[in-house]
Amino acid sequence: MNFKFDGSRVFFTSDTHFNHANIIRYCQRPFKDTAEMNETLIANWNRTIGNDDIVFHLGDFCLGGAAEWAQMLDRLNGRIYLILGNHDLKNIRQGFIDRFEHVAMQMRIEVGKKKIYLSHYPFLCFEGGYKTDVWQLFGHVHTRPSNTGIDAGRLQHLYPTQFDVGVDNNNFTPLSFDQVRERIQWQIEQANKREPRQKR
Repeated sequence: MNFKFDGSRVFFTSDTHFNHANIIRYCQRPFKDTAEMNETLIANWNRTIGNDDIVFHLGDFCLGGAAEWAQMLDRLNGRIYLILGNHDLKNIRQGFIDRFEHVAMQMRIEVGKKKIYLSHYPFLCFEGGYKTDVWQLFGHVHTRPSNTGIDAGRLQHLYPTQFDVGVDNNNFTPLSFDQVRERIQWQIEQANKREPRQKR
């Protein structure tokens, strides 16, 4: 299946972790409790995304059972494509697949001339990773200024065409396609100032 999209209506996010109390402490999120976190994430989402916009959520959507998932999905704008994260795997079995446009472990999409690999996890390598027209977007690692977690050392090996679209890395707000393009372009420019990566 070939997924092609109009970039003016496409947004990306990851790792909302709705209802997950421990994520506040683990990621040093600036919220007093899950209620405040949920409301802030929902407000930022709906302020950014319209009902007809397309959202790629790259995993770890929500904790809890049927009631918690339904409550979140009922309040969020947009047509949501879910890339499953490690926290989603047991919850998605409760019958929520039909609430999303598509559910997958990974996807490859095209937006304009950009080929984009979507996964909950960053890839070690991928086809065309050294080219500027092939990206890989991910979540899971909760990138943030004080990132000293177990994955921090590995992230230095990413291509400049890879980007963490998780909420901890993006002011708890989904990013538009244009915003992601700007971030990746900046990363490419920074990489070019250093020793160029040898092409394969």
